[in-house]
Amino acid sequence: MVTECIVLAGGLGTRLRSAVPDLPKVMAPVAGKPFIDHIIAFLKEQGVKRFVFSLGYLHEIIENHISKTFPELDVAYSVETEPLGTGGAVQLALEHIRGKHSIIVNGDTLYKADLTRVSNYHISENAACTLTLKNMRNFDRYGVVEIDHSGKVISFKEKKFYEEGLINGGVYVLNKQSLISLNLPLKFSFEKEYLEQYIHRQNICGIRDDSYFIDIGIPEDFEKANRDL
Repeated sequence: MVTECIVLAGGLGTRLRSAVPDLPKVMAPVAGKPFIDHIIAFLKEQGVKRFVFSLGYLHEIIENHISKTFPELDVAYSVETEPLGTGGAVQLALEHIRGKHSIIVNGDTLYKADLTRVSNYHISENAACTLTLKNMRNFDRYGVVEIDHSGKVISFKEKKFYEEGLINGGVYVLNKQSLISLNLPLKFSFEKEYLEQYIHRQNICGIRDDSYFIDIGIPEDFEKANRDL
């Protein structure tokens, strides 16, 4: 089991401004507490021991909240002084990861995947990066990920309407050196400029997990999360 986790929590939350106008997206109140609290509670239950929070916009609010609410956490903060994209944020946060591998999650998505299973699969396959894939029906907010019979990612399909398909749930296990060795620029997209560009050059795998998934990135799903949680 990989026990270190990067939580990407630097988003501006522009699509949620109507619901939470003056807070970082991960601090949006969901079922009586900031959404980040639900993420942390889930990760702790799954066995995560060390947390690296990748922050940017209004980072002090998040740091103060975590220090007061979770004083027992083994925690580090990776703060962007300018937006670096998801890839740049991950690359910067990896400086705080002590082991060979890290779990990565998005701070605006709660995907209750079995992290022990995903971690063990990642290590057994000697993967550079393992994506956790959620089966969805009738959607247009996400692209589709295709894997072969062995679990190797073979293609990423663009966002459009799909009746059914596997989406990238935003939960990864990453071999730290696999990314660092590429000497990618300071700013880049983890999805577009790492995963999509290197699927045929690195061992990038996917594993299906049909656990609960909610993305609070738009007001409708923010309201659904309040009902669900």
